[in-house]
Amino acid sequence: MATTKTKKNKEEKVDTKKEKTHPLLKGARVTEKSAINAEKGVYTFNVAQSANKNEIKKAIKLVYGVMPVRVAVTQIAKKTVTRRGIVSIKQGGKKAVVHLKKGDKIVFA
Repeated sequence: MATTKTKKNKEEKVDTKKEKTHPLLKGARVTEKSAINAEKGVYTFNVAQSANKNEIKKAIKLVYGVMPVRVAVTQIAKKTVTRRGIVSIKQGGKKAVVHLKKGDKIVFA
């Protein structure tokens, strides 16, 4: 953490570490199964609907600094749900399962 001075000579703490993001990667998919697989070097991400395997590989390399060995992409189906008699739709989406080589890790802050 760095400090900066403002006009009134007050010191403010500024976080110099900015978490890199990518428009294709929406975030990690946190489930019990993905947590178990993460110990084995297999990570799961929610990705944009327009993303393909090559673009996901490049995004992972850019954001986390590790090169994936394999990427599997799965379409998540839309689902109809009923809450208190009101029928609505869960939108679904796309997820990517990223396999890293042995020894590589991704740390989520």
